[in-house]
Amino acid sequence: MHVPSLQPVNSSHFCVSGDVTIHPTAVIASGVLLQADPESHIVIGAGVCLGMGTILHAHQGTLEVEAEVTIGAGVLLIGAGKIGASACIGAASTLWNHSIDRGTIIPPLSLLGMPGEQVAETAAVAVPEPTPEGQSLQKELLNGAVDPASSQPAAEIQLSFSTPVYGQENLNRLLSTLLPHRQTFLKGQE
Repeated sequence: MHVPSLQPVNSSHFCVSGDVTIHPTAVIASGVLLQADPESHIVIGAGVCLGMGTILHAHQGTLEVEAEVTIGAGVLLIGAGKIGASACIGAASTLWNHSIDRGTIIPPLSLLGMPGEQVAETAAVAVPEPTPEGQSLQKELLNGAVDPASSQPAAEIQLSFSTPVYGQENLNRLLSTLLPHRQTFLKGQE
């Protein structure tokens, strides 16, 4: 079986406007917009991966994405700040004037910062290993990250999303959704 080699994406698939520096090893998907306002700058480091439809808009400062950062599809980064090396930002997240520490994982659908505020910083989100008894994962939020169950308004808001639970019941429900005629087929085999 022949597997074609991956080809680098050329610049015609994404848009660059203003003072933008992109390392040659960065991978940029189609539909990405990199826009730096006058007197602003965007720096994309080595090995960075920008997902499809991501928008980076530097405004009133420098927006720097350090080496080996992964930014999911549909992410919006606006303002100034620094995304630390090896950080990961989940799909459909929005960051306003926000910096992320090295190695931090930001869950999908997160909203960090607010328009007009000074550059804020978020530390790592630690995810403990599951216990042998199979208990669900719990996320420990550090350094000002907001608990989704919290009712107090804050500058950082994390939208809730369900944590996947693995098991036979969920697998059966998934298979029933994907293959609605599966039950008829299985009854015929018995």
